[in-house]
Amino acid sequence: MPRTKRMPTMEDRIAESSEVPRRDHDFDALFRDESPGVYRTLYAYTGGRADVAEDAVAEAFARALAHASTIRDPVPWIYRTAFRLANEELRRGSRQGNQAADAEVPPAELEGVIEAIRQLSVNQRAAIVLRHVADLDVGEVASRMGIATPTVRVHLHRGRQRLRRLLRDEEAD
Repeated sequence: MPRTKRMPTMEDRIAESSEVPRRDHDFDALFRDESPGVYRTLYAYTGGRADVAEDAVAEAFARALAHASTIRDPVPWIYRTAFRLANEELRRGSRQGNQAADAEVPPAELEGVIEAIRQLSVNQRAAIVLRHVADLDVGEVASRMGIATPTVRVHLHRGRQRLRRLLRDEEAD
């Protein structure tokens, strides 16, 4: 008697689609290759706060290891997590009033630029740093921030406008 294959039920299809496939990423190579860039980006993003940048990078990679099976593309995930962690630390530091004490003293010619970057919104600052410090194209900035490309363009445009205004005001003083 020929064996007939049972048709999958709706419950079977739902169970199959909800299973998360195991994704194996080489986190050793990823850390070697990507951590210097993530650190430089966060260092600029935090306005020279090396302690915050180091902690955020380390914690982002540790969390990526813990969630390895659910991460599709680890590099953008690590950037987004590191930005989020750095923001939390900067907020916590500003509430405690120790932000200025932990920041390295920038060269005199960059002091105004770094202060202006600190005054940008979180998304504007991230977009500006990823685009101009990390030298990524707009599509890659969007991927690493986890937002749409047109939204990145808006953040870049508004961030550049605000920087021009802030730096112009500084020159007038």
